[in-house]
Amino acid sequence: MVEFIGLCIAALATAGVILRPFGWADWIFAVSGAAAVVLLGALPLSDALHAIGEGREVYFFLLGMMLLAEVAGREGLFDHLAARAVQAAAGSARRLFFILYLVGAGVTVFLSNDTTVVVLTPAVLAVTRHARVPPLPYLFTCAIVANAASFVLPISNPANLVIFHGAMPPLGDWLARLALPALAAIVVSYLSLRWAMRHDLDTEPTTTDVPTLSRGGWIAATGLSLSAVALVTVSSWGGGLGLATLSAGVAVALAVALSTRRSPLPLLRHLTWGVLPLVAGLFVLVAMLDRAGALSTLGQWLGQMSATSPRATAGLSGTAVGIASNLANNLPVGLAAAAAAAAGELGDLMRDCLMIGVDLGPNLSVTGSLATLLWLATLRRSGLHVSAAQFLGVGLKVMPPALILALLIRLCLPG
Repeated sequence: MVEFIGLCIAALATAGVILRPFGWADWIFAVSGAAAVVLLGALPLSDALHAIGEGREVYFFLLGMMLLAEVAGREGLFDHLAARAVQAAAGSARRLFFILYLVGAGVTVFLSNDTTVVVLTPAVLAVTRHARVPPLPYLFTCAIVANAASFVLPISNPANLVIFHGAMPPLGDWLARLALPALAAIVVSYLSLRWAMRHDLDTEPTTTDVPTLSRGGWIAATGLSLSAVALVTVSSWGGGLGLATLSAGVAVALAVALSTRRSPLPLLRHLTWGVLPLVAGLFVLVAMLDRAGALSTLGQWLGQMSATSPRATAGLSGTAVGIASNLANNLPVGLAAAAAAAAGELGDLMRDCLMIGVDLGPNLSVTGSLATLLWLATLRRSGLHVSAAQFLGVGLKVMPPALILALLIRLCLPG
């Protein structure tokens, strides 16, 4: 009976995170659900604290990336890049669309998908207004590429750290298994999105002035570049990315603060702190599901199927979690998938396909990932509204071909 109540609480908490009734922050529902399963005895307090501690790499990673993004945003780096994109487009809407998608891909690969939607989206919006073009086609590039490019590197998406928790492969192995599927996802998503937006790309952009990059902006750009190199190096050695990312974020923030003689403390007020209790609460809820036996049963079932038909099982599982991510958000789905993979001792192929589904699946709907929810919130603060139906109309044209092709390519590769 207690297990059943715990499952109901987990379902309600997840629904609250996605729907945010009463306008409450999403972390409130995750934390409330986590507290409820402990108070009702569905999960011992010691297990809940252990689950929270297990997420430290993810917390460090998120904090580091938020610091890097906030520093770059405050110093005007992304506004500068977006304005340069308009200049490079030379009056062509389709060229501007391509360049902004390319910039978004680069930001996602080296600074994570959340950075793309939180920092690049406002910059793109400002530039489209100056260029006097309809903003939505270009804003959609931020949302779509944030998920499409999010498994090029381990650092491209916090969900990657969740899926490979404790078993992150060295960078060489990662690229051998996932570089081609990731490239296919990026290219197909671009072609599909451009086709979906073809009628909105008729207005030629007006050339806008490029804001001068300040001393702090140059230092931020240099710091970001060095941080990307450092994190890729750590990943190639198979090292932990969480503490390395936090260290890079702190170092860049301090370097900019020293060069501009401004306190770095105001940066802390602008970080999205609510994401940390959100992730911690979800870790506790998934631990409860694991204790109830739901995830171990799923893992054993997948393990048995994989023993007879490994590639078919991996492909179907990747498709299933891709769809499920839109029903329950990809973060809890990714946590559950990782726990099931560990319980069933599933191999690299299964983990890769699960991650592809968790990363790409959210391009179907606005509820699919934290990055998409952040993108939607950014638009609302700017006075723009994208309905769930409008996003779904685009997502149905973009997500399925990218997901299917990426999974097929991964299934054809060895390992």
